[in-house]
Amino acid sequence: MRKTIIAGNWKLYKTINEAIELANGLKRELFKANFSAVDVVLCPVFTALSEVAEVLNETDIQLGAQDLYWQDEGAFTGEVSAPMLKDAGCRYVIIGHSERRQFFGETNEMVNKKIKAALKHELTPIICVGENLQEREANNTFKVIEGHIQGALVDISAKDMLKSVIAYEPVWAIGTGKTATGEQAQEVHKFIRDLLRKIYGEEVASSVRIQYGGSVKPENIVELMGKPDVDGALVGGASLKVDSFSSIVIKASEVVK
Repeated sequence: MRKTIIAGNWKLYKTINEAIELANGLKRELFKANFSAVDVVLCPVFTALSEVAEVLNETDIQLGAQDLYWQDEGAFTGEVSAPMLKDAGCRYVIIGHSERRQFFGETNEMVNKKIKAALKHELTPIICVGENLQEREANNTFKVIEGHIQGALVDISAKDMLKSVIAYEPVWAIGTGKTATGEQAQEVHKFIRDLLRKIYGEEVASSVRIQYGGSVKPENIVELMGKPDVDGALVGGASLKVDSFSSIVIKASEVVK
């Protein structure tokens, strides 16, 4: 049985003090609830990782980063490596987010290198895939998803795939107010799972968790989580407020599949 995973991607928001305040607020709210059925991950900016890790110490909430570089060290100004993330307290890392692809030119090859670096240092990669509006309207959704999956997973073994998470991001539904329906999300999640089955076999396909990430809110989390191949959510804007993110976690934990 796949355990639900809800991750909050804070993107380029929150100073260190603001991040500490948000983490403490979530810690208090979720302490009141039983969220043992859900893995919860917070992904703040690099500068706040250590401080948020301290807040989350001795809780069941895990820390994640929003990106990493594939080299462990060297003359790579501005980059942050997997060993550094581990040292800061991270257990997860988001890789290949649509914004990294769109604004910073990340390719499938770069995503692949980052996944390997994360796995080498026992970080769980949250591997992002997804189509933009133009690609969806051209009926190229599955083609784009397949390209992302196959390109990102070159030379990734079945054993390592079992240690990974996939996040489906319909880019057209991020920050636009548009949201994929539960049926639309399920259709793509099933396609991804079927693709994993072709590449790796049944064990991997039935075990890997696939998150949905596209304007997830307390109002739509129950519908999304009710779909058989939707195993959680990668939450953007709604993760920046205590009430909305804690509500998403609590509602997701109440959905029994």
